[in-house]
Amino acid sequence: MRSIKKHKDEKSASLISRFAAEYFGIESNRDSLITITRVDMLDRGRRALVYFTALPTEKEATALEFAMRRRNDFRQFIMTKKSFGFAPKIDFCIDLGEHNRQRIDELSNESVS
Repeated sequence: MRSIKKHKDEKSASLISRFAAEYFGIESNRDSLITITRVDMLDRGRRALVYFTALPTEKEATALEFAMRRRNDFRQFIMTKKSFGFAPKIDFCIDLGEHNRQRIDELSNESVS
């Protein structure tokens, strides 16, 4: 039973990730490039936490404010897709783990040079 639930959450997370990338590609103002990095499903699929990064990094706070203002619109966007019967409550956050991974890559490349 647990593996069925996990599979459903993974499928939902994958769809939300794809839809978020599509939505922000359409709706963003092009001041920054918003990249969806992952989605975590919470509370038995009733909530989704969408992680992203933005370039330039100085625009991440502005991008987060934009995403939070548009989360209800994004939820409506999800509900227009035939893949979803129920759209979870959406929250957004900056993916600090991705920043850490990128920094480790930079340090690794410097030590090799």
